[in-house]
Amino acid sequence: MTLHNNNSSLLNKIKSIGLVSQIIVAIILASVFATVAPDIAQSFSVLGQLFVNALKAVAPVLIFVLVMSSIANQKPNNDANIKPIIVLYLVGTLSAAFVAVVLSFLFPTTMTLDIASAVANPPQGLGEVITTLAFKVVENPVKAIITGNFMAVLVWGIGLGFALKHSSNSTKIMINDLSNAITSIVKLVIRFTPLGIFGLVANTIASTGFAVFAEYAQLLSVLVGSMLIIALLVNPLIVYVITKSNPYPLVFTCLKESGITAFFTRSSAANVPINLALCKKLNLLEDTYSISIPLGSAINMAGAAITVTVLTLATANTLGITIDFPTALLLCVVASISACGSSGVAGGSLLLIPLACSLFGVPNDVAMQVVAIGFIIGVIQDSAETALNSSTDVVFTAAASHYLNKKLKQD
Repeated sequence: MTLHNNNSSLLNKIKSIGLVSQIIVAIILASVFATVAPDIAQSFSVLGQLFVNALKAVAPVLIFVLVMSSIANQKPNNDANIKPIIVLYLVGTLSAAFVAVVLSFLFPTTMTLDIASAVANPPQGLGEVITTLAFKVVENPVKAIITGNFMAVLVWGIGLGFALKHSSNSTKIMINDLSNAITSIVKLVIRFTPLGIFGLVANTIASTGFAVFAEYAQLLSVLVGSMLIIALLVNPLIVYVITKSNPYPLVFTCLKESGITAFFTRSSAANVPINLALCKKLNLLEDTYSISIPLGSAINMAGAAITVTVLTLATANTLGITIDFPTALLLCVVASISACGSSGVAGGSLLLIPLACSLFGVPNDVAMQVVAIGFIIGVIQDSAETALNSSTDVVFTAAASHYLNKKLKQD
């Protein structure tokens, strides 16, 4: 009985430690272990392989069900006041993906991946990408989920979502419950992230040394650099175009009161009450922000678009796949659309990387290794991503509200 109680107490203590803290501890322990006993450390690679395979199993199902459920359960809203904010959300997300492409071209990065048995089928230019894309999207949905054809999974999810918008409420509730169930399974897989990271880092350091951390630092520099450009240059420019006034007081207020909190919570959904309170403090129209803020937490995903774009292009560089700029622009669109349907769990945007990688013929086994690397650097990346997403919700809501108020006065 005492042993059982001690075990329960230990488990509770582990659960009380945040996932980020657990990942940091796992990285430190793996680094030490790989230095002291490299041969033994390599044997723990099985933990990393299990984690990668678990991600590969849940990702297609998650994207299919999540997209279908979000569209089917979308409530009709005839309030025209929301339309300008939605447009800003889409423009901001596309701009973020474009900035990520530019920085990835200026500062190309590579990663250490197990690509010995990987056979990539890189497309030759934009025309072949579009042709391959067309054939992929018409694949049987069951086969698409089994084989990890993410483009077909996305298209079938969107199609069924719109078809089910006219279904009965009970059907929509069932689909929503299914989405929640799949999300719960994903959360369970992510709970094992520290063990998977331990195995991956221990094996990588034992095989290649600490040079891998220089790669991670460069990746983070491109990721965080892109996010800073969006937060401090692009978003203010968009606000100025809308309001014709100095945007920085608003931008800095949102970064301070929304971004900092979101950085530590790492959840746009959890930051919704903070954003609602900030909108009230800014004297915005409640009928507008009460809808736009929860909606923004789901579809305004500039940070996610940056993450997907940068890591996908880094994967292509690692495999020696040459991507021309027009094809990279297509990646911007795919990354932006898929980011709007990213899961609300921590690191949810990382599960969209295989979808974007499939544009360039990258095998799923390789793409899932990149997802795992994303969880390693996610200690910083995911926090910065959430801070950008959440603060931008208020920035664009305030800018659109200013525009609407000005238009009403003119009328």
